Order: sequence, then structure tokens, then C-alpha cells
Amino acid sequence: MRALALLVLLVPFAHAQETPGILSMRERAEVQDRWLEERLEVVAPALMRREGIDMWIVSAREYNEDPVIETMLPATWLAARRRTVLVFFDDGETVERLAVARYDVGPFPRAWDPESQPDQWARVAEIVAERDPGRIAVNRSATFALADGLTETEYRGFLDALPEPHRGRVVSGENLAIGWLETRVPAEMDVYPTVVRIARSIIHEGLSLAAITPGVTTTDDLSWWYRDRIRALGLTTWFHPSVSVQRADAPGRSDDFSGRPDLEVIQHGDLVWVDFGISYLGLQTDTQQLAYVLHPGETSAPAGLRAGMRAANRVQDLLTNEFATGRTGNEILASALEAARAEGLDATIYTHPIGLHGHGAGPTIGLWDQQGGVPGRGDYPLYANTAHSIELNAVAAVPEWGGKRIRFSLEEDAFFDGETTQYIDPRQDELLLIPRQ
Repeated sequence: MRALALLVLLVPFAHAQETPGILSMRERAEVQDRWLEERLEVVAPALMRREGIDMWIVSAREYNEDPVIETMLPATWLAARRRTVLVFFDDGETVERLAVARYDVGPFPRAWDPESQPDQWARVAEIVAERDPGRIAVNRSATFALADGLTETEYRGFLDALPEPHRGRVVSGENLAIGWLETRVPAEMDVYPTVVRIARSIIHEGLSLAAITPGVTTTDDLSWWYRDRIRALGLTTWFHPSVSVQRADAPGRSDDFSGRPDLEVIQHGDLVWVDFGISYLGLQTDTQQLAYVLHPGETSAPAGLRAGMRAANRVQDLLTNEFATGRTGNEILASALEAARAEGLDATIYTHPIGLHGHGAGPTIGLWDQQGGVPGRGDYPLYANTAHSIELNAVAAVPEWGGKRIRFSLEEDAFFDGETTQYIDPRQDELLLIPRQ
């Protein structure tokens, strides 16, 4: 418990600017392995029973990882070794875990002796025959990449080894894999606020005179400053930070998100946008925040920019108000957009799950170029105990900028407990000011 105690003791107040303490690699491994044990004991059995699966087989070869198997390996295993096959079997009372591999795989004891059975897939077939499961799930999915980790070669090797009676029992484990990845356990949620707070503290440090000299610093300079700062703290990121500006005397930003904004020198009077995320303790963050660079003598942002920020916050409220267990991503999207239109808000919603992956497992709630719904991924239902990046924008006219329409893009990580949606760390509800006042 030493690592977790250190983690908790070093958490500052929610609005403090300093970065919370960051654990050593050894301490991180202790925390992650403890979480893995809890997830295997609690999450996997519950999901197998929810989906009516008797046996779940997860297989990958080194350097061609199944996204699911990556989350089941001990913290000291950075990849599968040779071929690693993990087996779950539910006998109705307990869920047995086995590793058909040359080594014990942490909480999966080894169940293969190559000396007595040289063929690894034949040994898997023996385990299947001995237990005679009704439905056998493998990670194959045409809809979700994260649930499609079993390669064609591995799939064929597995099927060819199975006796005929069991081949017809093999089914897609799509919902099982997505459920495993999207479900957060209480121990993870005890610490997730600290992970988000670390990310927020880095964002705030970058959106200050510590990293920005107006008239000198470019948007690209700031992006790379963030990359260097992440590394200096012993962390990694799952995507390159993005920085862009909007200003009164420049053309408005395009509605096409597919191209990166041109490099700009950050000037007084700019609205600066940052999209930023870190990876820590196996959890991901994804945050977009806005800052205003004060002109000399200014002490606050123009009222129109502040109003635009409030409009984006209101769209967040309208979206999270629509979260309900069992509703699909497409249903939530349609209702939230309708509610925004009813209040005269020009909104675009493109919210996604987050957790063990940045663009995580679970329901997609719009894409920036698919506001009518997302077939497949948008049809997946919302479950309890899942985390989501509330990503969206509101477009609003700014009178002080000649009525120019500005896009206020925000993104905040939130947790849905089955009844309510709460931000994992308090959301941004005011523009950051550079310099701080």
C-alpha cells in the first residue's frame, strides 16, 4: 500500500497549479498490478456472465499485440512473449484463469508443458475439450478495432486445432472485450482524479508566461514544450499536443478538423486552444482548454469570449444530462443536439470513451463530421462505471471582434456511475488568462 499512500498524500487541492507527486516506475507497477488483480476477480467474471460466455480465449504474438491482452499482462511485461494465450473458464461458481505459454503470466498460471505437448494450439484444444464450454469467445469484431485483436493467422490456428463439436461454439467476444476495457473499478477511480489533475497542471503551466512570450512563441513551440515537459516528468502521451489560436483580425478557423492549423505566433489578444493528454498508471487523459492572452493594461477577456465559454459549458451540461444506462451513443447525441438547438446554441458534439485507451472502448457519441450518428460504434449502449471525454464545441459571435463567429472547443474527462455524470476533476468554466491576474 506504500505506493498508493504516497500517491494520495501528494494530491494538492483541485485548483492548485502545482503538479501532484508522480510515482516511481516501481511504485506504479505495484499500483497497476493490484488493480489488475481486482479487475480479473471482479470485472471479468461479471462480464462473462452478462454476455453468456463460458470460455474466453485471448491470444497474441510478441509485437502484434491484442489491445485486450496488453491490459491483462503484469506491469513488468511490456509485451506478449512469443505466443501468449490466456484462457478464462467459468464453471458457474468461479472463473478459472490459465496461461497457455512457456511462462506463468502474473495472475495466469502456466498450463502448458511443451515437452509433453509440443503443439501450443493442440494444448489449447485439450483445455477446451477437458472443460467442454458452451460458448467460446474470441476477440473478433468488424465494428470495434479494440475488440478485433485476434489476427487471422491466430484465429485459423485456433480453429484448426479444435475438434469439430467445439468449432461451432466459437463466437465473437466483441461486447466482452469492450466491457473489459471500458469498465472502471473503484480503486482506479480513487486515483483517476490525480491523473487528470497532473495533466491539467501541465496544461496550465504551458498556458502561462512560463512557456509563452507573446509575439515570440509559436503554436508549434508550445506543442513541443508540452512534449518536453511530459518527458521531464517521467510521463508519456498517447498523442502529440495540438495548439492553435483564433483572433479578431484573422480568418475564422475552418470547420474541417482533418488538417492541422497553420503555425502561428501567439500574440496579445489571442484566444489560445490546447488539446493535450497524458498516459499514467495505464490510464489516459484527454483535455482541451482555452486561454486568452491579455493586451497590456487588460485585466480580463472580452465579454463576448467569456459568453462563448459559457455557451460551450452549457452544451456540456445538455450532453451529460442525456446520459442514461442503456441509451446508445446515437440516441444521446440526437437528444443533446436537439436540446442545444432549442436553446439557440450552435453545437457540434464528438464525445468518446476514455480509460485504458485514449479513444477508448464504448459508445461513440458523434464525430465532428457525423452529427447524424455513427453507425456501429454509436449503436453501442452506455454502461455504468465508465469514463468519457466530453468533447464538443459551441460557435458564438463575439461582438468585440466585429461579430466574428468563434469556435469554443472544450474537452473534459468525466465518469458515469450509472445514475449521474461527474467530471473526474473540476471542468474549466472560465478562460485562463495570460498572464494570470
